[in-house]
Amino acid sequence: MKSDLDRIIAKQPPEMAKLTRAVLAKLRPRFPGAIEMVYDKKNSLVIGFCPDERPSNVINSIAVYRKWINLYFFEGDALDDPEHLLQGSGAMVRHIRINSADDLDRPAVKALMKAALKCADPPLKKTAKRRVIIRQSL
Repeated sequence: MKSDLDRIIAKQPPEMAKLTRAVLAKLRPRFPGAIEMVYDKKNSLVIGFCPDERPSNVINSIAVYRKWINLYFFEGDALDDPEHLLQGSGAMVRHIRINSADDLDRPAVKALMKAALKCADPPLKKTAKRRVIIRQSL
């Protein structure tokens, strides 16, 4: 049986649905116990990895657009980024464009994600069961 999230992902163009599934497969083990907050918006699908049900406590999120995925960092202005991967000029939020799930295996991306996870307040409860909460769906 397909979950609500699977049905939302299936609405994406086939290449983006495939990429989204591959990206989630790589991200989920990095966020043990996370609550995935899902926002199915008009121009994007957003999935945030949170330690609790407060969206403001998001650690990382992805936004799925029609041709690419952005991986967002909410401590982006404070993270050590020696390879200058983080894009954006917001007060806090930065992102990395993901064109392949393999992009998530780059050592510099892993280091940024690990640093973001260390900033999580509250921290993830690694023994908690992963949950998906659909906050907005078209």
